[in-house]
Amino acid sequence: MKKNMGNADRIIRVVLAVIFAALYFSGTVTGTLGIVLVVLGAVFLLTSLISFCPLYTLVGLNTCPKEQA
Repeated sequence: MKKNMGNADRIIRVVLAVIFAALYFSGTVTGTLGIVLVVLGAVFLLTSLISFCPLYTLVGLNTCPKEQA
């Protein structure tokens, strides 16, 4: 897998994952919506850790800066 996520995307995804987890575990969001947010947060966290988003590949998006030669 070639990296296709830049640092800004990674930071935003981690922040969103933390917010989703806080909303769920504080009891603010419960039920099906809470579970969906936790799963989405887990996906965001995983993709930010590996710097690869499969959805970006499908739509042809790449926010990773080009490497300097």
